[in-house]
Amino acid sequence: MSRSSIKGPFVDEGLIVKIERLKALGKKEPIKTWARASQIPPEFVGYTFAVHNGKIFKEVFITEDMVGHRLGEFSLTRNFRGHGRIVKRLLTKT
Repeated sequence: MSRSSIKGPFVDEGLIVKIERLKALGKKEPIKTWARASQIPPEFVGYTFAVHNGKIFKEVFITEDMVGHRLGEFSLTRNFRGHGRIVKRLLTKT
């Protein structure tokens, strides 16, 4: 179920404060965050976030296409390593 339109999108307040602080300083360093559920507003475009995936922080550069999505969508939590490996066996006749 989606969030009520009356409430508006969920954006972590701490991230907004950090973005405003970086804009004032004119820096573009990565912002470390655990807020995977936070939606991406237009103010985040052009900044890099280090989003925690449960184990490590993955850097995500925000573009215009990402606006409206969640930060967690771009920092995957599961790594697919392929299906069963095919092992080449040496068969010898005796």
